[in-house]
Amino acid sequence: MTTTITGPQRPPTPTVTDGIRLEGVTKSFRAGRETVRAVRGVDLTISPGEVVAVLGPNGAGKTTTLDMILGLTEPTSGRITSFGSSPRRAVHEGRVSAVLQTGGLLHDLTARETVRMIASTFPQHRPVDEVIEQAGLAGRSGRRVSKLSGGEQQRLRFALALLPDPDLLILDEPTAGMDVATRREFWRTMHTDAGAGRTVLFATHYLEEADDFADRIVLMAGGRVVADGTTEEIRARASGRTVSADIRREDVGAAAERLRGLEGTSSVTVSGERVTVIGEDSDQLARVLLTELDGSNLEVTTASLDAAFLAITGEHVEQEMQS
Repeated sequence: MTTTITGPQRPPTPTVTDGIRLEGVTKSFRAGRETVRAVRGVDLTISPGEVVAVLGPNGAGKTTTLDMILGLTEPTSGRITSFGSSPRRAVHEGRVSAVLQTGGLLHDLTARETVRMIASTFPQHRPVDEVIEQAGLAGRSGRRVSKLSGGEQQRLRFALALLPDPDLLILDEPTAGMDVATRREFWRTMHTDAGAGRTVLFATHYLEEADDFADRIVLMAGGRVVADGTTEEIRARASGRTVSADIRREDVGAAAERLRGLEGTSSVTVSGERVTVIGEDSDQLARVLLTELDGSNLEVTTASLDAAFLAITGEHVEQEMQS
């Protein structure tokens, strides 16, 4: 389920010279007798007008970080500022708006009635027809929410988020549950909006969305930022080729150590009996896997964003388990 968070009012907007800043941010939760460290010392700056994707495996700290930027929860330590203000104040002033993975819409109302109702909570807001048109719902605005498709309901949430004309739009898994065609259409709409200069921060599990839409990618694992750069810079972290093979479970540990010792190897990750290694000399890697380590089901692929994601986050998680 998804809900839209918007601020109740927006004063005259000053010149926006500052964006989002996280300095040494941590967040811990109590879970029974244990303390879970969800975010561990995040430093991050997002400039006005950037489109930034946050990627990471489950439990990486993505959603907790977004919640803190929105002021839904306070950091255990560290400092967050949003356009020069506290996160809650920025939301209250309508400078930050979000679509999150909780809550829902009133299914008995039409799309237009929903937008009008939310608009009535703002002393100042963009015209209802304008945000409906921008969200691509002009032909569906008279339908009840219950009759809208999943993609159309997501567009409605987008329209609601646009009402205060925010400086920053946060999207948490915005296309979860959509089919491929609907996701593409949603991002076409988002491209148009971001092209006007709005700052966009979104979390997604779809690497192709980050590759196609984001100017910058932030990779998180274990509550930390483990990589931060353009798509090309992140992909460069997986330079060379990716070679993977199945190794007998009892030999996996020794095989990983052997591969890490090879010159030109940039990453080695283990998942069950599958060993994946990224390096400059794929022929050498394949030869070692097959002849020395008795590997099977060998696969060699060129470097990709997926490979970089797996290499960087997988290596970090493995280090966390060993520490």
